[in-house]
Amino acid sequence: MADIKKIKQRIRELAGKRKNVRLSDIEWVVNNLALNGFEKRIKNNEHQTKFTVGGRSFGICTHHPGGSQLKSVYVDEFIDAMIDLGLYDAEE
Repeated sequence: MADIKKIKQRIRELAGKRKNVRLSDIEWVVNNLALNGFEKRIKNNEHQTKFTVGGRSFGICTHHPGGSQLKSVYVDEFIDAMIDLGLYDAEE
């Protein structure tokens, strides 16, 4: 289990490389937030994975199995959710 400081550091890293993020990177953050007391729900279907963390939801499109990197628009949704939860500040 990673502590909140390490999770925030990982979120900063992902925000810095928005075009080179994998679904497993986001899953790591979400799962470790759950271990630190954040509510977590994950729903999968053949087209997307929908995450809810601390009451904030965001979706990641997964229906293009050819590449492992996510489109930056989905990473932006993840980063926006982390900002709303107070876990990322672009100014830091």
